[in-house]
Amino acid sequence: MCILGVVPLVLLHARSLLTSTPEGATAYIEADVREPEKILAEAANTLDFDRPIALIMFGVLGAAIKDTDEARGIVSRLLGSLVAGSYLAINDSVHGDADKAADAIAEGGYEYTVRYFEEIAGFFEGTELVDPGLVPNTLWRPDAADTEILPSHCGVGRKI
Repeated sequence: MCILGVVPLVLLHARSLLTSTPEGATAYIEADVREPEKILAEAANTLDFDRPIALIMFGVLGAAIKDTDEARGIVSRLLGSLVAGSYLAINDSVHGDADKAADAIAEGGYEYTVRYFEEIAGFFEGTELVDPGLVPNTLWRPDAADTEILPSHCGVGRKI
């Protein structure tokens, strides 16, 4: 998949820019999202899993996982390791407007799985959605100058 070609550059920058300080710690994990156990084991070296954690999956699920059931299982496994009060944030493309998202991604040479709204909403099982819910990205900041509704949705859920 073409998007994976970006990873070495990201890793190079992460190693040079992300350093720990006495006030906190930063780490970069080089792993495939389809290996949640590896991610959790390495994250435990930096994060305190007894405290709330934010799991941010922006553009990850469509880029890496074609099968929705597999994607749901991975999100469930990662979220299941977090304590109540943790947050899950997902931003991904949804079918709509003649599938502009899929067309734009294909033009860029990337493989990407565009899901239906209900499929993305299913990733938030076990959470309470934070207002405004799972909505087009621009509705998170409706006062922004660009209010064009794009076929990409974002949501944040607080683990119950």
